Amino acid sequence: MSKVQEIQPVEVAERLMKKEMVKIIDVRTDHEIEEGKIPEAVHIPMFEVIDRYLEWDRSEEIIFVCRSGRRSLAVCQVLALEGFRNVKNMVGGMLAYPAV
Repeated sequence: MSKVQEIQPVEVAERLMKKEMVKIIDVRTDHEIEEGKIPEAVHIPMFEVIDRYLEWDRSEEIIFVCRSGRRSLAVCQVLALEGFRNVKNMVGGMLAYPAV
């Protein structure tokens, strides 16, 4: 399996501060989201991704986020197998994000 692309949390924050259009999907649970999320992120719990990925463009950059980066990595791996070429895992997840 090819290596999943990674993006650093600080890079995500910088791109958002520059008002770049960035598609971020937060795959954490509803309970985890209550603790805060990146405002621009769309919340789609991990178990719902499989029902939703057909809605997305396989060439579009999509950044996946979770608490520590493990679940979002798994999502990226599955989507890569499904033909997505520009999915990125935010390394370290929300634990590493500069500010929520």
